[in-house]
Amino acid sequence: MPGIGVIGYGYWGPNLARALVEVDAVALRAIADFSTAALERAGRRHPSARLLTDWRDVIGDPGVDAVVIATPVSTHFDIALAALKAGKHVLVEKPMTDSTFKASLLVEEAARRSLILMVDHTFIYTGAVQTIHDLIEAGRIGEVYYYDSIRVNLGLFQRDVNVIWDLAAHDVAILDFLIKAKPVAITASAAAFLPDRPENMAHLSVYFDNGALAHLNVNWMAPVKVRQTLIGGSQRMIIYDDMQNSEKVKIYDRGVDLAGSADSLREKLISYRMGEMSAPAISPKEALITEIEQFLRSVETAERAPSDGESGLRVVEMLAAASRSTALRGQPIELGSLRNAS
Repeated sequence: MPGIGVIGYGYWGPNLARALVEVDAVALRAIADFSTAALERAGRRHPSARLLTDWRDVIGDPGVDAVVIATPVSTHFDIALAALKAGKHVLVEKPMTDSTFKASLLVEEAARRSLILMVDHTFIYTGAVQTIHDLIEAGRIGEVYYYDSIRVNLGLFQRDVNVIWDLAAHDVAILDFLIKAKPVAITASAAAFLPDRPENMAHLSVYFDNGALAHLNVNWMAPVKVRQTLIGGSQRMIIYDDMQNSEKVKIYDRGVDLAGSADSLREKLISYRMGEMSAPAISPKEALITEIEQFLRSVETAERAPSDGESGLRVVEMLAAASRSTALRGQPIELGSLRNAS
């Protein structure tokens, strides 16, 4: 039974720790946080775990085989690199790092030591997103034309990352999981409406090599919480609404086709397909449990995870390109141009 240490017990760490103890095949050995209050909470919930104020003590514990990192993004690289160098497998909260260069170094270090590096992109382990993935893989949607997402709410303002690195990271990870075409460029615009705070509103456009387009709308200053995505394909369309308690995924047999026998495409008629809507059954299993089980399976068998280090690197690369585009007032940034930048 592998021993796991959790580093960071603030906002998301308690959820990861809870999911770990709910998986019988793992032992929660230690929890580290510099906050005494956080450790007191951890002690009440996990009395058998060692409580530590220094994350280095978790990494140095011979009973810890892997670490789960849930600390501010700016600290991810140093902690993850130290853990890998100590021979520990790593599951790190999203985004993996705050730069493409640092993410590349982690991927290289994990590969050099044959260790598992995995990123906590929780949404791709939800029943809804996995169902959409299976629909696309089975060809039921046809060729994917576009991905249009709204992910907005009132708060939670982050201190060390802006809304792109916080909210857009979810959709970028989902795109990486669902769309097989290669993203080639990103444009983005963002604005900050509070002094001394990072950008809280952004619009991103992602361009793929097959002509597909993704548009992401993220905002911390919306009056209501919206989590809705529209995926358009050549055969069918999908609406994914994560705020719904049931029928989170709806498939519409609707679309447009070119009809007629005219030689010129301009003279062909557009016909509209207005078929039925169906809602597939979605697994109710908690995404975090699925994710932890995948992490353990990867540790035991070296099975590649959907959110492995390479995926985490691609996500960071897209987020970094989006940030660069916002600094240039929406100028397109080609993906790959920032990978070797420090």
